[in-house]
Amino acid sequence: MQLKPIRDKWKGTMTDRERFINQMHYKPVDRCFNMEFGYWDENFEQWKLFRDNNITNNEQADIFFNFDKLAYIRGNIWMSPSFECKVVEEREDTNILINEDGLLAETPKDAHDTIPHFIKASIVTPDDWKKCKEERFRRDDPDRIVDIEALKKLHPNDRDYPLGVDCGSMIGKIRDMLTFEGLAYACYDYPDMVEDMVETCCLMVEDFLDQVLPHFDFDFACGWEDICFKNGPIVSAPFFRDVVMPRYKRIKKKLMEYDIDIWYTDCDGDVRPILPYLLEGGINCLFPFEVNGCSHPGELLDQYEGQLRIMGGFDKMQLGAGKEAIKVYMESLVPYVEKGGYVPFCDHRCPPNVKEEDYLYYLDLKEKMFGLK
Repeated sequence: MQLKPIRDKWKGTMTDRERFINQMHYKPVDRCFNMEFGYWDENFEQWKLFRDNNITNNEQADIFFNFDKLAYIRGNIWMSPSFECKVVEEREDTNILINEDGLLAETPKDAHDTIPHFIKASIVTPDDWKKCKEERFRRDDPDRIVDIEALKKLHPNDRDYPLGVDCGSMIGKIRDMLTFEGLAYACYDYPDMVEDMVETCCLMVEDFLDQVLPHFDFDFACGWEDICFKNGPIVSAPFFRDVVMPRYKRIKKKLMEYDIDIWYTDCDGDVRPILPYLLEGGINCLFPFEVNGCSHPGELLDQYEGQLRIMGGFDKMQLGAGKEAIKVYMESLVPYVEKGGYVPFCDHRCPPNVKEEDYLYYLDLKEKMFGLK
């Protein structure tokens, strides 16, 4: 059964692709690009709107709300094969399992959205990493070969939506593999091991880019680097500058050869201590920009005017505080949407404490303020 949208698509005179490209380059647009980052799993269970219409995931929700389309091509740029996920112990309310990154983790049996409690990493010492690298990070792994022709059928060059290329993670996935605490210790105990991990991540991305860049007219690059929390980055700024940023520069060089000059990364928390190095490395857009862990998006857009773009940054706390708070915060974003380089949406997945009627008000108000006039 084909999913029927509950809302009309915002009116416009440009394609989604034209609009996104112009907005990210501070050029005139017919209206703001309209998107959202998604919802907690609980929203699909608790919101009557979703239940009544059998909306069970974020992909369906994007169609349901008729948002503008944004697509990506991703590659096999991490562990291959990953660890086998399996439960090793059942407790009263939780399961102890091995996850795909080889971590021993405690997760709730009811599967509600929460960060798992990580008990132990499989990779701690250089010997652990050497074995894992040999088994799971082979550059000649046939599973890393991209099926170009199949992707061309999915994403023709005459498409009307923006298409991005995944540039992965230089340090965020390493955090996943070592745990927060494990990475913090490893940077001091085994710095050469951590740098080799970063280099390996970079090589995986470069190999993937070499396969796909000649065949697609990409509009942007994207990545995931979730290494910041409310007190700043997990790794030190000098480590980020000296170890991570040079790898970004290598990737940037490949992207620029194909005129890809917009590159966003998904990094929560306070990115300000490493933002100069993100920009120097080539990442010039932040996504989904958590306000309470960092700042109002306007603060950084003003500070780095003409250099930085932001996607996200609508404070989820204000989204859950009722219609008046939503209106006040939306008004604070007006000058940045008008200037360009900024696409507003909830600053991570929309949580279930937001009332359905308030969320629909938020969508209506966003269209009224940033839609076609």
